[in-house]
Amino acid sequence: MTSISTPLPTVQPGSFLTLHYRLAGPAGDVINTFADKPATLSLGTGELSPAMEQRLLGLAEGTRTTFELPAGEAFGERNPDMQQWVARKLMNELGDPDEKYNVGDVVQFPTPDGQGSYAGAVMQVREDGAVLFDFNHPLAGQPVTFEVQLIGIL
Repeated sequence: MTSISTPLPTVQPGSFLTLHYRLAGPAGDVINTFADKPATLSLGTGELSPAMEQRLLGLAEGTRTTFELPAGEAFGERNPDMQQWVARKLMNELGDPDEKYNVGDVVQFPTPDGQGSYAGAVMQVREDGAVLFDFNHPLAGQPVTFEVQLIGIL
């Protein structure tokens, strides 16, 4: 009697994945789900950068591997235009008027359509309360270690 083995599913464009992943730069981990519950995400929706999605294509369910992406490949180069001052009046409208902002804080902003959010890191706070944010990804312009364990592929 012969048994028919079914090949393991592999990552395709548009796959829905359950996975553990870790993103690290030269200063250490930025995201690490290995100690917590796994992440679920859909390829092609912008949850991972295109460079990271490319690395996942064709991998089989159950794979655990690490990719080293050169500086700037994972999240692009740092863009000086992504550093912007935001007036205190606008900060009060978007959030808590009593909020104190400190250098290094990461603040979530709603997207213009209100459907999502994006983050900015506080770089400087002026006397008048205006805040200089860096909207670059924290790993922009840096080499990135991308470790992944594919738990399930749909």
